[in-house]
Amino acid sequence: MRVEKIVDSLCTKYQSRDPFEIANNEGTLVLYENLGGVKGYYNKVFRQKIIHLNLNLGEKGLYRTCAHELGHSVLHPESNTPFLKGNTLFPIGKYEREADCFAVDLLYSDEDIKEFLQYPASKIAECLGLPIQLVEYRISVIK
Repeated sequence: MRVEKIVDSLCTKYQSRDPFEIANNEGTLVLYENLGGVKGYYNKVFRQKIIHLNLNLGEKGLYRTCAHELGHSVLHPESNTPFLKGNTLFPIGKYEREADCFAVDLLYSDEDIKEFLQYPASKIAECLGLPIQLVEYRISVIK
């Protein structure tokens, strides 16, 4: 199933686009920790899904990071990206791109993006504080 369909299904199921609410409803534990320069990460310990967020992030950063890590929880529940990145040669770029797409699909509805369509993608990216590639992706999946 495509990422945007999975996000639509979760939003419909829980009547919410809030990553914290969805994580809670999915049984995913969210922990706030001092992670230094790391915004957050996802792992699974003894069948418990856990999202770790840097407590030094602002509200916007917490929402974006939680949405991204929720993407890992939903799309890659058995993968431990920090372990893969640090201990293997497994290419994690695909997982990161999918989690980014999940986050932007979750945080910005079709209606939110449609309000900006009269502007170029570069301007939308600047206004939303997103990489242009994610804005172009989000525009491409509008229904």
